[in-house]
Amino acid sequence: MRLTPEEQGMLDGKNGEAVREALEYQLEIGKFWGAERFVKITNAHMMGDIEVMGDAGLGFMKRACEHHTRCSVPITTNARCMDFPYVDKLGQHPAEAVKEKQIIQYLRQMNVCTSDTCINYQTVYQPHIGEHVAWGDTGTVIYANSVFGARTNFEGGPSALAAAVTGRTPEYGFHLEHHRKGTISVRLEAQLDDLADWGAIGKIVGEKHPNYYAVPVFHGMRRAPVADELKHLGCALASYGSMAMFHMVGVTPEAPTLEAAFGANAPAEEMVITDSDLARVYASYSLGDRSANLVVFSGPQLSLFEMKDISQRFAGRHVHPGTQVFVTTAASVKASARELGYLKDLEDAGVTVLEGVCFYILENLSEMRIKNQWTNMISNSSKIVNIIGAHRFNTILRETQACVDIACTGKLV
Repeated sequence: MRLTPEEQGMLDGKNGEAVREALEYQLEIGKFWGAERFVKITNAHMMGDIEVMGDAGLGFMKRACEHHTRCSVPITTNARCMDFPYVDKLGQHPAEAVKEKQIIQYLRQMNVCTSDTCINYQTVYQPHIGEHVAWGDTGTVIYANSVFGARTNFEGGPSALAAAVTGRTPEYGFHLEHHRKGTISVRLEAQLDDLADWGAIGKIVGEKHPNYYAVPVFHGMRRAPVADELKHLGCALASYGSMAMFHMVGVTPEAPTLEAAFGANAPAEEMVITDSDLARVYASYSLGDRSANLVVFSGPQLSLFEMKDISQRFAGRHVHPGTQVFVTTAASVKASARELGYLKDLEDAGVTVLEGVCFYILENLSEMRIKNQWTNMISNSSKIVNIIGAHRFNTILRETQACVDIACTGKLV
């Protein structure tokens, strides 16, 4: 990789050992991906919790602080694995909660903003078109690339932290123009009336094209989707297909026309998705033992508008005895929901609202599943239905109102 004089100085230790180590690490990443140089970034986003990092990650953080590591650009944290007031209620391990708090303190010492949200693009920072960032979490990355036209790859926790320390990242992948052009044509003829429908689209396209560099181009929609619909589409594409970018003609900034979205590329495939295709997705899930004792609205965290919507759906109703319903959101969104009365409607209905976490990475989730005799997990999030399988749930995707009705009746349909 070609280094600027400033970067060579970093590598020579002129900015301290922490910066030298970070750049040295990034050089290895750049060499692996064939990057020719670094690009400067303005923002970073990283995963930082004990469930993902373990004791080795905790030790890494401790050592980084001892070396006086400090981030030079703004950096936020992704959802963590514990909402501390609920540790005992959920049966999580107190010793792990202590470690989680230690990680938070280490991150703050390094000038990291511990926002604990996977929807930073809705709540904290919105990069502009052409802006280079270094974000982790698949849902954040695909939203940044697609909806904002910013430029980032999937950054692992250590690489996102290193990028925040050095203020740059290796130029490869979606930092480069030629990877950002469309490769697959997807005509949307389905009605797409629910968030789960948009996630189902992501499942259909992603499962058929599990390729990081596949870039679907959506067109033919009867209306432009709103931010939360784009969020669920992107999260599902990233989850099922490892995709980091999509275009939507007339909606996303790099796709004013179908021709502009593809550039010089010819579509490798042309897909058409109808209401019948969506119906097949919903029908494809096994009902398992037909239990309906767990309904989850999470993965990604809910926006304020989603909180308002489900609070209205639960208002005046109550969760069926023996059924548990979890909602996860960002701390700032929960605070606003409380002020606006949305939280009261949910809690009066018997819904548990967790902040700063995502359900699928809750510490001790597998043991929690066994203790609570959870077998089925019902959700309107296509992403969480896919990724929580490691905890041995039988997962079922349903539209939002169906999820609420199942939660309140205890009957799975």
